[in-house]
Amino acid sequence: MQPGAIHVGCAGWSLPREFQHEFAPGESHLQRYASRFDATEINSSFHRSHKEWVWRRWADSVPAGFSFSVKLPKAITHERRLADCEHLLDAFLVEARLLGDKLACLLVQLPPSLAYDSDVASRFFAMLRARYEGDVALEPRHASWFEPHADAMLASLRVARVLADPVRHEPGRAPGGWPGVVYVRLHGSPRVYYSAYDPAWLGTLAARIRRAADDGQRMWCIFDNTASGAATGDALTLLRHLAPGRPTP
Repeated sequence: MQPGAIHVGCAGWSLPREFQHEFAPGESHLQRYASRFDATEINSSFHRSHKEWVWRRWADSVPAGFSFSVKLPKAITHERRLADCEHLLDAFLVEARLLGDKLACLLVQLPPSLAYDSDVASRFFAMLRARYEGDVALEPRHASWFEPHADAMLASLRVARVLADPVRHEPGRAPGGWPGVVYVRLHGSPRVYYSAYDPAWLGTLAARIRRAADDGQRMWCIFDNTASGAATGDALTLLRHLAPGRPTP
C-alpha cells in the first residue's frame, strides 16, 4: 500500500456503449475495464455472498497492481448495525480474501439512521482491524459520526471517513478519520446516481487529489453515478486531468 498512490475507478465495471472504444479488447467487461482503470469498488457483496470461483475469476481478470475495494454486507452494517456480528465478518473476510493481494480496501457504508455509539463503533472497528490490515473506509450518514470524538476514534484505528458527494453534513465537506487514506465517493449531483460531473469541476478535483498525494496520502476516487453510465465518462475525464503526473500504485 504505497503512500501517495492514486486509485481512480467506478462502483462496478460495466462499460456503457458510448465509452467502449476507450478500452482494450478483452474476454469480459472487467478485463476491458482494467485496461484503463487500476481500481474498482465491488458493491454486490453488500447484497449477497458470492461463490469462491467468482472471487477468483475477478482476481484473475485484472493485472498485477489492480486494487479492489469491497463493500461489507448489509447484514453487518444495516441489520446487525455493527453489533454482535463477529461470525458474519469472519465469513465475509474468508470470501473477500480470495482476491489475494488485489484486495486493497474494505468499504463500510452505514444507514442514515445509525448514530455514533462509541462502545459499539470502537468494538467493531477494533475487531475489524484485528483481522484486516489493508485500507478501511467508512461512509457514515448520520450527523453524529462527523463530530471530533468520532473522528478521533476512527483515526486511532486507521479508518478513513469517506468524503462523499452530495455532502449530507457540513463537516463532511472534508475527509476525516485516519489521514493516511482519503476515500472520495462521488454519487452524482444534483441527481444522485445519475448526474454527471462538470469537466471543470473534475479538473479542480484532480488538482486537490494531486496535492493530497504529494503530501503522502493514499487516494481513492470512486464514481458511483452509474445509473445512467456517467461514472465511466467522469472517471476517464478525471484520469485525463491527472495525467501525466499520476503516481503509479
